[in-house]
Amino acid sequence: MESVVNLIATIIEIFVYLLVANAIMSWLVAFNVINTQNQFISSVGQFLYKITEPVLRPVRKIIPAFGGIDISPIVLILLLFLIRNLMFEYF
Repeated sequence: MESVVNLIATIIEIFVYLLVANAIMSWLVAFNVINTQNQFISSVGQFLYKITEPVLRPVRKIIPAFGGIDISPIVLILLLFLIRNLMFEYF
């Protein structure tokens, strides 16, 4: 059972890294730091969007953007850390 909990915790940590990468990439695109016409940048952005958006969409429905700032990744990261910590506590 411990190995399953460790596997799930590792998957949660990888997903948190993907959420952070998606947020950073969206900021860089918004401030025109990176060029989305580059095929590699575009494919990385599409991959991050397709991986994170299905999980972020329900959070965005519950928590709207505050003054144009999307805090749904932060809320989701906190929820994932809570789930991970509860798993370690109870299993």
